[in-house]
Amino acid sequence: MTRNDWLLLAILSLLWGGSFLFAEIALAGLPVLTIVWVRVALAALILGLVLAVTRVGLPPRRAWLALLVMGLFNNALPFTLLVTAQGQITGALASVLNATTPLFTLMVAHLATRDERITAAKAAGIGLGFAGVVVMLAGEGLGGEAVAMGACLAAALSYGIAGVWGRRFRAMGIAPLATAFGQVVASSLLLFPLWLAADAPWTLGWPGKGPVLAVIALAGLSTALAYLIYFRLLARAGATNLSLVTFLIPVSASFLGWLVLDERLEPAQLAGLALILAGLAVIDGRVLRRRLPVGP
Repeated sequence: MTRNDWLLLAILSLLWGGSFLFAEIALAGLPVLTIVWVRVALAALILGLVLAVTRVGLPPRRAWLALLVMGLFNNALPFTLLVTAQGQITGALASVLNATTPLFTLMVAHLATRDERITAAKAAGIGLGFAGVVVMLAGEGLGGEAVAMGACLAAALSYGIAGVWGRRFRAMGIAPLATAFGQVVASSLLLFPLWLAADAPWTLGWPGKGPVLAVIALAGLSTALAYLIYFRLLARAGATNLSLVTFLIPVSASFLGWLVLDERLEPAQLAGLALILAGLAVIDGRVLRRRLPVGP
């Protein structure tokens, strides 16, 4: 990758890592579904404007059922689970647990596809990653924090399902930016009746400037702008290099949580993070390939 690619990768990790910080600030004045619905609806508006300016076509009618599924598993469900969890645990810890997404993606792909099987090395990486989860969950019992951590893992599984499901859009010939727009529109539609029923937004008072700005940042920075950078990097650097962002997000989220909210990861959480990142490194394979001799 070029220096500019690495810079974009770092910015992407800050945008996605920052989503945990923004959600925590927004929770100080807004209910969960309001945060999530405004995030996806405003992101849909922004991406729609980008589509109009760039003249990228809208998703075809035949794709919208698939986009509804994508919107459910890649936006509506995981966003709701993660924001709900952050009512009980810090954004830094939520981001660490969210780093298990590639582990779940591997397992879903193994079960649902014929061309992405779990090898011995990938199985070892999955084992290391989930050993990290066990380390973090050990001693938590069944209290609120354990349930919240479970919600984060469920969100990671949802992202894993979405990652496998999303492979069909390339085969359908849909531009990645149009797919991003379609999924946030779909998730907005799915969440809209639930948001009205659960939060009765017309009854909500003014939450304060901080939560409002945080939701705007979630939509504009961590969703719309992040997708634009993501797809630009995907085209320039490829999916393998782009996967490195998985390693950076928990670092960015933990740093921002410490800088702004004085959050700190506990020793068991740091140990779990180390095991998860080690597992991801084994799955990624590049570190091992650099250390092992090549050829006879």
